[in-house]
Amino acid sequence: MEMDSKQFREFGKAAIDILADYYDHIRDRNVLPSVEPGQLIRQMSEDAPEQPCEWQDVLKDFTEKILPGTTHWHHPQFHAYYPTGISYASIVGNLLSDGLGVVGFTWIASPACTELEVVTMNWLGKLLGLPEEFLNCSSGPGGGIIQGSASESTLVGLLAAKDKMIRRLTKENPGLDPDDIHKKLIAYTSDQCNSSVEKAGVLGSMKMRLLKSDAFGKLRGDTLKKAFEDDVAEGLIPCYVVANLGTTGTCSFDPLYELGPICKENNVWLHVDAAYAGSAFICPEYRGFMKGVEYADSFDINAHKWLLVNFDCSAMWVRDGYDLINAFDVQRIYLDDVKTSLKIPDYRHWQMPLGRRFRSLKLWSVMKTYGAEGLRRHIRNHISLAQHFAKLVKSDERFIVEPEPIMGLVCFRLKDGDNLTRKMLENLTAKKKVFMVAASYRGRYIIRWVICSLFTTKDDVEISWMNIKQEADIVCLNNKCVKSKISNIESIESVSISEEKSK
Repeated sequence: MEMDSKQFREFGKAAIDILADYYDHIRDRNVLPSVEPGQLIRQMSEDAPEQPCEWQDVLKDFTEKILPGTTHWHHPQFHAYYPTGISYASIVGNLLSDGLGVVGFTWIASPACTELEVVTMNWLGKLLGLPEEFLNCSSGPGGGIIQGSASESTLVGLLAAKDKMIRRLTKENPGLDPDDIHKKLIAYTSDQCNSSVEKAGVLGSMKMRLLKSDAFGKLRGDTLKKAFEDDVAEGLIPCYVVANLGTTGTCSFDPLYELGPICKENNVWLHVDAAYAGSAFICPEYRGFMKGVEYADSFDINAHKWLLVNFDCSAMWVRDGYDLINAFDVQRIYLDDVKTSLKIPDYRHWQMPLGRRFRSLKLWSVMKTYGAEGLRRHIRNHISLAQHFAKLVKSDERFIVEPEPIMGLVCFRLKDGDNLTRKMLENLTAKKKVFMVAASYRGRYIIRWVICSLFTTKDDVEISWMNIKQEADIVCLNNKCVKSKISNIESIESVSISEEKSK
């Protein structure tokens, strides 16, 4: 039976009640689920239901089958990866978007879908302190667009850079073969980059060189310059550079003020991947980390990471929108571009897919509900909680915190060695009370601890620390017992050898 508006109201209210209760009582759950691979597959029927089910049955399956197999990303003891955004305002924004059900590939397909995206990207760009030329409201050709992810934005930038380089070189020398140019194009990034950056090179058919970072995880200008010179000497063509502002492993920041001038001098596209840490630039005190951003050709943050907006909402700005249009414009008679003297983009030319959701609704609802000050307070609170955790770890002489904590990330390890640190993390993961992941720093195995949940309080941080400390007690005690046993065995063997010699 087709659901009517009365049933929709009942279904929707019941679903919202389930979610509200879920968040109210999320601390009662373990962070990680107690399931085995294939469990949900076995629980579900092999074929789609032939007859319609009541909506109550749908929610029953959700609570009894789906929820038990879910990792709880918004649990206060979830400290893995980086945050993924959530807020009641964003959930409602998503509901409104899904309710309208528009596909905004052209302006006329849904004028509000296009224009609200222009508005919100201008709002957010101004809050971040981006140069005016990146904004739709500027007099130039720059502007912002909401992509699906930072991965997508990196690939979009690479494809636009490739198209722009080939156009420029064939214009300067019409005799050049575009296919020959394509084979020689090289992209560059740090060896600390996210895997998605390397993947962009694979998908975009461009070799991506991972350049060695310095002792602090930064890609330096001298390293990039030498890579350009070496490749040019080999007959290759530098084309695309991805700078990282907040690397995945340790949240290090590449110096744009060093990389930017080198890229500009060599006509190389500079893309800035600030997926996690870029959100902090709404707080003026952190904008020093993007010194040199005026050299960038494109800039991206994941609003769906740290700005309370649900996935997917990756905010990308470009200096020149025509670079994207030239790369992605495919015309059809049924896809008329907007005809106006106003600066209104047809976003289908700024992205890889044709279709696009009304994603700006959730960004708009969050920015309206929280205001700039509320978002700044959220960022500063997370950073303050991370600093509190770092103090707790530093107070225990068994641990080392390194590198120095930054943003909402703290990296640490046990002094007694990588194996012990690894064992402690494995044990904590198995107990499912706290969830963290590992990284590498200066060749050492470290644990990454990130403030991820909107709901995390100082008490929650101290609970996480208590769990970590208790596990450290166990592994360190076991390690001492093992060392003691080895020492006793060695002592016995030494006595035996001495006795044999005395005979």
